Amino acid sequence: MGEIIVEMFSAPVLVRALIVGVLVSLCAALLGVSLVLKRYSMIGDGLSHVGFGALAVATVMNLAPMAVAIPVVILAAFLLLRLSSNGKIKGDAAIALISTSALAIGVMAVSMSSGMNVDINSYLFGSIISVSSGDVVTSVILALAVLMMFIFFYTKIFAITFDESFAKATGTNANLYNMLIALLTAVTIVIGMRLMGSMLISSLIIFPALCSMRVFRSFKSVTICSAVISVTTFVIGMFISYIADTPCGASIVCVNIAVFVIFLATGAVMSRSRKS
Repeated sequence: MGEIIVEMFSAPVLVRALIVGVLVSLCAALLGVSLVLKRYSMIGDGLSHVGFGALAVATVMNLAPMAVAIPVVILAAFLLLRLSSNGKIKGDAAIALISTSALAIGVMAVSMSSGMNVDINSYLFGSIISVSSGDVVTSVILALAVLMMFIFFYTKIFAITFDESFAKATGTNANLYNMLIALLTAVTIVIGMRLMGSMLISSLIIFPALCSMRVFRSFKSVTICSAVISVTTFVIGMFISYIADTPCGASIVCVNIAVFVIFLATGAVMSRSRKS
C-alpha cells in the first residue's frame, strides 16, 4: 500500500490532479449545501453543460479553452439567477433551457469541425492528464475565496439559504450574496470539469450535502460534514481509479453512492432511535 502511494505522488500530473481535486471538492461541498437547501442543486449540472459547450467552441476556434469557458459559465450563472428571479421561468426550467442549448451548440461545433481530432470524452467524463499547473493556482485562489466567504459572511449565507425574504427585510443584500455564490459555483464547475467531466461534476455538489442531511440537522454541522465527505470520497475515488485503472470521475461518483447508502441507513437508524 505504501509503495503504491509513493508511486502515485511521484507522478507530477497525479499530484496536480490530487491538489485540484481536493480543493474543488471542498468548494463544491461548501457551496452545495446552500444550493441543495435552496432547491437549486441542479445548477451544477446546467453550468457543466454550458462549460462543455464553451470548451468545445473554444477548441474548434483554436482559443484558450479555460479563458473562454470561465467567463461564459459565469455569465450563464448570472443569467440563471435573473431568469429564476423574474418569476416567469422557474429554476429547473431555466437550467434545462440553458444547459440543453449549450450542450447542443457544443456538439454541433465539434461535429462541424473538419480535420480536427477533438476528444469529446475528456470533456464529458474528465481526464486527469488535462489538469495543468494553472488549474492548481486557480483552484487555490478559488478555495481561499470560498473559505473567506463562509468565514466572514456565514450568518448572511445562513439567512439567505433558509429565508431569503426575511433576510431582505432585515437589510441583507440577498442578490449580492446569491451572485457571489453563483460566481464561485461557476468557477468551481469549470475547474472541476477537467477531472470529473461535464456529465459527473454535479455529483460533487449534490452527494456530500445529501449525505450530511441524513444524519445532521444544523446548518453548521451539515456544512462541515459535507466538506469532510467530499474531500474523503475524492481521495478514495482517485486512489481506486489508480489501482483499478478505472475512470477517475466515475470512481469518485461510485464512492459517493456507497457513502450515501451508509449515511441513509445511519439516518434511518437514528430516526428510529429518537422515536423510541
